[in-house]
Amino acid sequence: MIPTERPWYAERVPLGRSGVTVSRIGLGTAPLGGLYSAVGGRQAAGTLDAAWRAGIRYFDTAPHYGAGLAEQRLGAFLTGAGHPRAECTVSTKVGRLLVPGASAPGDEAFHGDPGLVRVRDYSAEGVYRSLAESLERSGLDAFDVVLIHDPDEHWEEAVTGAYPALARLRDEGAVRAIGAGMNQTGILTRFVTETDLDCVLVAGRYSLLDHSAADELLPACADRGVGVLVGGVFNSGILANLAPDAMYDYAPAPQEVLHHALALGERCAEYGVPLAAAALRFPLRHPAVTGVVVGARSAQEVTVNVAHTSATIPEELWAELDALERDRR
Repeated sequence: MIPTERPWYAERVPLGRSGVTVSRIGLGTAPLGGLYSAVGGRQAAGTLDAAWRAGIRYFDTAPHYGAGLAEQRLGAFLTGAGHPRAECTVSTKVGRLLVPGASAPGDEAFHGDPGLVRVRDYSAEGVYRSLAESLERSGLDAFDVVLIHDPDEHWEEAVTGAYPALARLRDEGAVRAIGAGMNQTGILTRFVTETDLDCVLVAGRYSLLDHSAADELLPACADRGVGVLVGGVFNSGILANLAPDAMYDYAPAPQEVLHHALALGERCAEYGVPLAAAALRFPLRHPAVTGVVVGARSAQEVTVNVAHTSATIPEELWAELDALERDRR
């Protein structure tokens, strides 16, 4: 019998004040662009198909992911039969143009198509060019959400160039929502308080290992009605595959981080809860968080992530995990 009700993670919820909705769990496509290791085309298509069949209807991509490879693969999937575009929400990013140049597999941690290099450009002209190229690359006729990507050292250009350009595109109806996506909270908080963004995507800064987004960013988003998408819930893998050689924030995990992750894992094991399940569910406890974006490189990883959504996590465990964080601070 085909279930008539959506699982909770497939529920469509409003993204801030934008009118856009996303599923509570979204699929991040960085792994499909070859993050850390290459992913074949058939495997990438199987990953996307598994997410769709599971009810996931929010997909996040970027030119950065595999130098355009992730956008190509996502677009080919969504323009194929059986995937009505109106049923899903898609975000991409601006801030890195792709230009011909000498590159090699593994550049910037991605094993995507060689022959293209990334050039930072947060100007208005760069935004228009980047978005046009993303549309051509993906074969999509529009993106629902466009995010300014990693403007860490480029605040002035991003706020005076990229942001007004995206606001203009939003006013014209070319995109439905605009935001910024980063691995830090300081500049995201400035965007929220100094501009009129619809949403933010904060990666790695609201997880079981790092609660820093709760200090200023999440309260600011709640005050201004800005949607919050949380990525990097596994902090580059350590919370999904706890091992001595685990990765944390795209690099080998420091010993202090590894020890804290082990302590978290021990608490979860006492309750029979996989650490990865707690990591996936943790951000959604905060009322300001709209949804979680989880990357996957195979259909099996999608299946495992979806299984984690059904784990029963008692309040007593959350209390113990919160206490560990307080003691750490």
